[in-house]
Amino acid sequence: MSKPDFSLMTRAEFRQYILDHRDDTEALSIYLERFKSPDSKVFPAPQTIEDLENFSEIHREGASTFGGNTLSNSK
Repeated sequence: MSKPDFSLMTRAEFRQYILDHRDDTEALSIYLERFKSPDSKVFPAPQTIEDLENFSEIHREGASTFGGNTLSNSK
């Protein structure tokens, strides 16, 4: 079976392909690379129960002051 040309697929078509072919890790990697936003922010995962309990507050602070560590265990 040959793979489709992912460059010709719309985002919705590509997403459906990924859902239908969950074992196709190459397609998933291409999808993630193609549709990632350059403005996306990555927030660190909660490290403690306290972080988890305060995650929404930490997320808000991180969104406004991203660049500094916002979690108590971040170094």
